[in-house]
Amino acid sequence: MSEISVRAVVADDRQRWEELFHGYRTFYENPHDEAVAERVWGWITSAGHQVEGLVAEVDGEIVGIAHWRRFERPSVGETGIYLDDLFADPAARGKGVGRALIERLQQIAVEEGASVVRWITADDNTTAQRLYDRVATKTRWLTYDAAPAEDPRSTDRSFSSAAATLSTASQRPAA
Repeated sequence: MSEISVRAVVADDRQRWEELFHGYRTFYENPHDEAVAERVWGWITSAGHQVEGLVAEVDGEIVGIAHWRRFERPSVGETGIYLDDLFADPAARGKGVGRALIERLQQIAVEEGASVVRWITADDNTTAQRLYDRVATKTRWLTYDAAPAEDPRSTDRSFSSAAATLSTASQRPAA
């Protein structure tokens, strides 16, 4: 395999990016959804949006993608780089594409004074973990996802009346 170069996403990358993004979503068993692809493409190509994109190329062909953003770390008063998505064309796997994308993010971290490049992966993605174990330190932190709270303005009267009761009770003076 020839040398891998990594650069920011540009408008002309759309078709190949979309192919790889679809492959990424398929890998994680997310259905093909044009609206999601359109939204994410808009994010990574908009100068005003926090999500940015990188592509890895070999001989002018895009063989990998990464989506990333900056995040604040209040507990240490620093900024980090968060790698949201990383995907290499299956034909290019094991040839340094993922490493090249991560190394570029490490370079960006140095350029911007960020203290860490962080990401998560599925616990069963052992192939990627072999790379990650070589280029980063596995942390002790677990990831949790919570669903948004129900909207108290909803038409569900049981929720609305319970919320109103709690609100009224909290406004009563203590005995």
